[in-house]
Amino acid sequence: MADWKKASLSTQPITLDPNEYFNTSPEFRRQQKDRLAMQANLKRQYQLQLNNPHRTQLIEDPALNRWVYARNHTLEHFRPTLRTSLLGILYGVVPLCAIFYALKRDRWLRSGSQHW
Repeated sequence: MADWKKASLSTQPITLDPNEYFNTSPEFRRQQKDRLAMQANLKRQYQLQLNNPHRTQLIEDPALNRWVYARNHTLEHFRPTLRTSLLGILYGVVPLCAIFYALKRDRWLRSGSQHW
């Protein structure tokens, strides 16, 4: 952090603000320490369950459960907008029309006729 120099046309990132690192209150540091301890404890419990050779049940991973739920319930949270409509047309209708045109044109050129 000591070698960092401020660029002339940009602002200093919040993450490099010395006040964020050195002037934190004891309460904030205690809360941060508690959060890290809780995270380490949860990780340790999960690793113990995962590496237990005598386990007889499945281990539920909360992150995987959230991902599966979001994957299966996309229509409940989908909001049709102009962007999603245009993307649907671009990825759904345009390729079908392009394939139809290519096949029709190929058949027309092979037959040698002058009409569609």
